Amino acid sequence: MRWEGERQSDNVEDRRSGAGGGGLGIGGRSIGVGTIVIALIGWGVFGINPLTTIGMLSGGGGAPQVQQAPASHPPQDDKQAAFVSTVLASTEDVWSEIFRKGGAQYPAPRLVLFRGATPTACGTGQSAMGPFYCPGDHKVYLDMDFFDTMSRQLGAPGVFARAYVIAHEVGHHVQSVLGTTAKVDGMRGRISEREQNALSVRLELQADCYAGIWAKYSQQAKNWLDQGDIESAVNAAQQIGDDTLQRKSTGTVRPDAFTHGSSAQRVRWFTQGYQSGSLQSCDTFNARSL
Repeated sequence: MRWEGERQSDNVEDRRSGAGGGGLGIGGRSIGVGTIVIALIGWGVFGINPLTTIGMLSGGGGAPQVQQAPASHPPQDDKQAAFVSTVLASTEDVWSEIFRKGGAQYPAPRLVLFRGATPTACGTGQSAMGPFYCPGDHKVYLDMDFFDTMSRQLGAPGVFARAYVIAHEVGHHVQSVLGTTAKVDGMRGRISEREQNALSVRLELQADCYAGIWAKYSQQAKNWLDQGDIESAVNAAQQIGDDTLQRKSTGTVRPDAFTHGSSAQRVRWFTQGYQSGSLQSCDTFNARSL
């Protein structure tokens, strides 16, 4: 992926210095990648429902409250932050054009870089959750150590695999703007846990599909993908499927406990978005088969 030299977004907050910047201390130790992997398996990799997930981590669980570090732009010589800013800028360009064609204006999200833990409108966000989107403040939260976890422990290396992660979370922002997230959250508490999980799967797969839409139009605009880039994103989708994570964790697969979709489903819906480029083709909620 030839991203260097492309426009970078101004909508990036860097909270990596200051409070919460050194990792979340537990018994004198910081959360490491092993803990992150366990948490990813337990809660899913891309936590779309921070109102529930963060609440579990910060509210009922007695996690420490974190003071917000002053927001600032990433240093100009930080290559990894520059990559994140560049991908975010591309999502802004793609979704702004899609919304414009639909007669609407796209309200771009902000992306927060942090380490360890950080306050959000949804509660205390923690690195162990993996990247997540908070609809309460319309921000994507990312501890970039997760990229190392992807490569070394989840079997999902590659620059474009990382871009897919960011695009997936931005996909959740699109869902929030379109009202999809509110509709799903409005049903929680009125349906069974199994039905809630099934709705969560459809929400996650739609975000995968939206990530595919971004991949299609960003490539058309920039021609910045190299051979193997799409394959690395597809591999990432496969490696973080619920069945794959459950099999690695316990050796068994429980489809009724899926919250993000199987590997095959995640690959299918990312590919669907990439091939079609159509919001209508990403309607996972009315799809007879996922």
